Order: sequence, then C-alpha cells, then structure tokens
Amino acid sequence: MQAVILVGGQGTRLRPLTLTTPKPMMPMMNRPFLEFQVNLCRRHGVEEIILSTAYLPQVFQSHFGDGSRLGVKMIYVTEEEPLDTCGAVKNVERYIRGTFLVFNGDVLTDLDLTNLIAFHREKGGKATLYLTRVEDPTAYGLVPLDRRGRIVEFLEKPSWDQVTTDLINAGTYVLEPELLEKVPEGEPYSFERQLFPQLLEEGVPMYGFPSEAYWMDIGTPAKYLQAHYDILRRRLPFRFEGREIKPSVWVGEGTEIHPEAAVFGPTVIGPGCRIEAHATVSSDCVLGPGCHVGEGCHLEGAVLHEGCQVGAECVLRSCVLSRGVRLGERVHVSDRAVLGEGVRVGPDNDLRCGIRVWPGADIPPETLKF
Repeated sequence: MQAVILVGGQGTRLRPLTLTTPKPMMPMMNRPFLEFQVNLCRRHGVEEIILSTAYLPQVFQSHFGDGSRLGVKMIYVTEEEPLDTCGAVKNVERYIRGTFLVFNGDVLTDLDLTNLIAFHREKGGKATLYLTRVEDPTAYGLVPLDRRGRIVEFLEKPSWDQVTTDLINAGTYVLEPELLEKVPEGEPYSFERQLFPQLLEEGVPMYGFPSEAYWMDIGTPAKYLQAHYDILRRRLPFRFEGREIKPSVWVGEGTEIHPEAAVFGPTVIGPGCRIEAHATVSSDCVLGPGCHVGEGCHLEGAVLHEGCQVGAECVLRSCVLSRGVRLGERVHVSDRAVLGEGVRVGPDNDLRCGIRVWPGADIPPETLKF
C-alpha cells in the first residue's frame, strides 16, 4: 500500500512558527509532527510514502532521507506552482501503482487505517472518506450518508437549519487511481470543492467511514497546544521517551532538576535541560532539548522548542516559544501567545492575548504591558 501526504502548505494560521519551519515538521512532543503520520502508516502496512512538498521542501528530505530509519520508502515530489489538494496528488500520479491513501499533512489521528482500507474494498467504491464528528457542524463541510454508508451530499458550512449530520471530512482518503484521470494536469484542483462534488454529480460511488478515532487539525496555536495536552493525557497512543521520574513526568538524558524545583505531570522535559531552584514546571508542559528555566519561574501548559532560555521569575501559561527564544527576568507570556524563532524579550514585559512575535524580534525591557 502507498500513501500520499500533502505537506506543501505554508501554514499561515500557525505563523510565526511556520515562517522558519513547515507546519508538518513543527515539533510535537519533541519530534517532527509528520513522524506521527509516517509511523501510523507503517503500523498499518504502508510501505511507500510520497510526500507532496512545496514550501521549504529541503527540510523534509534532510530529516527523513530515504525513509529507512522509520521503516518505509520515501519519495519526494515538489510542486513548482501551488496545485491545491487534488492537483498535488495529480502531480505525483506517475508514482501511484494501485489503491492508495491520501493524508492532509496537518491532521493528528490514531485512525485504524487497516479497517478503513478493508471498508473501502468491501464497498467497492472509487473513494472512501474518513469522517469524524464535531460539536459545531456549521464551521465545517458536512458529509451526509445514506444507510449503506454512501455519500449523498456535501454541505459546506451550513446554517443550523441545514444541518443533517455532525460528520465532517477528516482529511484522509482511500482512492482508486483512475479517479486522477478526471483531474487536469498542472492546474490547481481541490478534492473538497471540485473532484468530490463532481464525482457525486456523475454518480460515481463514494463512501464515508465514520470513526470515533482521535482527530485534531493542528493548524492554529490553540489546536497545536491542545494536541500536546491530549497526547500528554494519553488520549491517543504515544511512546514517551526518557525516564519517568514520577507519575507522568518524563525527563530526557542529561537534564538537571534542582532539588528545590517542583515538576508536576503530565509533563515532558527533553534531554539536556536545566530547571533552577524554586521553579515550578506544572502540568501540560513540553520542554524541548537544551532548555533552561530560571530560578523562581512558573510554567503551566507551555510548549518550548529546542534551546529556549527563560530568565528568573518568568511566568509562562498556555503559550508556545519557538527554537532559541530568550526571555529576560520577570517576563509573563500567556493566553496562547506565540514567539517565533530566536525572539529576545527583555525583562519585565507582559505578552498575552494571543500576541504573535515574528522570528528574530528584539523587545526591549518594559515595552509591552497588557
């Protein structure tokens, strides 16, 4: 079985994090997010993965290489111009040899792909869409089914009086290769807005596969944080690395925690970190390799990428610090604030209310207060 993973987007909703790193390569639990999808595919018998790249394509190949480290074969195809979701798959058509999977590159799931593929083959359709349930159907495109599981309609962001289901397209498909004959070559083309509605109009059999599997689109800071919290709280399978020094607290090799510091789970602290005296690392924190947390700091629900330096008496709550961020003393960062790579913040600043600071910015002392 082959899988095509669409990783060409610029991840604009996750800026400034994605200004220096493609969204599928963003750290998730201290490993590139895309490894979650690659490992899921491998566990369910996928032997070859085709990455459709566009934005910062070299980042993918330099990390994954030929894929052998993760037990798969990796093929890379780069778009010269944006081709949208279906156009990107058309662009890799020459590598596709039979029934294949398609993934959006920003979806975290533990979907049983084996069951999805078996369902597709049992129904004998040309396309099967993984569907998930949501609380607010009006914010998504809905996919009503008949009693046999066949798709009967696509409803794009309906009003409440139009809602007939809570099932949405979850961005994972099983497709037959002949469908790509309907897709124009070298042009932007969308699964959601063009190919799937066209197939429905032509009477081509398409089926929906509803599943209660975990599902999260990590495309915003809030969802990126929530995905970390859900993994920490074991809402989907994950193999934690490092040593579990107390219940749900994992610490990497070479990390030093001062005897007068406090760490509470669930929390992951990567290798080579240092937590100083009287600092508190509370629940739902993930610290990347080489982070330093100064004396008297308080962290809760904070995600720090590699090499962050946090000065004394800082408070970090529900925020993301990208690689190499440096905070002076008594800096407060909270309320889903996001600091891009290499940001420097002088002492006595207060960053909250979802503020986003672009990579390399240098904020002088006592500049921002909310």
